[in-house]
Formats: sequence, structure tokens, C-alpha cells
Amino acid sequence: MNERARPGTHGHASGPYTGPALLGIYLNDHLAGATAGAERARYLVRTCGDSALGAAVAPVAAEIAEDRATLIRVMRRLGVPVRQYKVYAGRVAERVGRLKTNGRLLHRSPLSTLLELEALRLGVQGKQAGWRTLRHLADTDDRLDARQLDGLLERARRQTDTLEELRLQQVRTVFPDAGD
Repeated sequence: MNERARPGTHGHASGPYTGPALLGIYLNDHLAGATAGAERARYLVRTCGDSALGAAVAPVAAEIAEDRATLIRVMRRLGVPVRQYKVYAGRVAERVGRLKTNGRLLHRSPLSTLLELEALRLGVQGKQAGWRTLRHLADTDDRLDARQLDGLLERARRQTDTLEELRLQQVRTVFPDAGD
């Protein structure tokens, strides 16, 4: 009996949204997130300028952009078309996220940097989950390179660690008296 999985169940879905179609939706959703993340990382580097924070974030931003390009290559290898409207939605979401004033109207708030670091860290954790999913699929799909995915997972772990260190530094900048 072919039964569509109901929300909250662990059954297998059938019908038009199975297997390859679901993978295409999943990867395009990750691409939208990767687009937003790459845009946010570039924006953070620009707003930090020549500061130590800007210098520390720049290599992570470059890797995030590289990871986005890698995701597109993986999608091509899997025969998953890029849905441009999702890429566009990722860009729009990132720009809308900049509108929050964080207590200041005319000048950038140090709280903005803290929140952007937190958003980037969460984005990298989401990317890491996507790589883990693909790594799981690599066990049965020879179009996926397990070693490459292992490397991407390790890089995402390092990015998470770096962003967490930078986030904690920014916490101390924004809330210097919190520990007293």
C-alpha cells in the first residue's frame, strides 16, 4: 500500500515529492541559506573594515563563499537544478536582516556585530547539517565524494569554532561589565 506520510509520522512519503524531488528542494533550501550566509559574511567583513575582527572574519567569509560554490557543483553532479527564486530569496532575507537598528539609528551598534556573528555561526551549523546529510547519502550514491564531504564537515567545524571565539570576544566588548 502506497500511503503518503502524514506530518508527525516517520513513514515514507510517496507521490510527487519523493526521493530526487525532495533532495532538490532540500539542496535548494540549503543554497538559499548559503547565499544569505555568504552575503552576511561579506557584509560583516566590509563593516568591520581593517579591524582585527574584520581580519579574523575575512578568511571565514571566503570559505563560506567557497562552500556555497561547492554546494552548487554538488547539485550539478546530482542533476539538481538551481532554483533562482530561492537564491534571490536568500539574498533578500539577508538584506532585510540588516534593517534592525539594535538601539541606534545613524551609527552601527556593537550589538549588530554580535548578532551577525551569531547568525553566521547558526548558518554554519545549518550548513554542517546539510553536509552531514550528504555524507550519509554518499554511502549509497557514488556521485557524492565521501572524502570531500568529510573535509567540508571538518572545515565547517573549524568555522563554527572560530565564529564562537569571535562571538565571545564581541560579547566582552558589548557587555564589558557583565562578569563583575
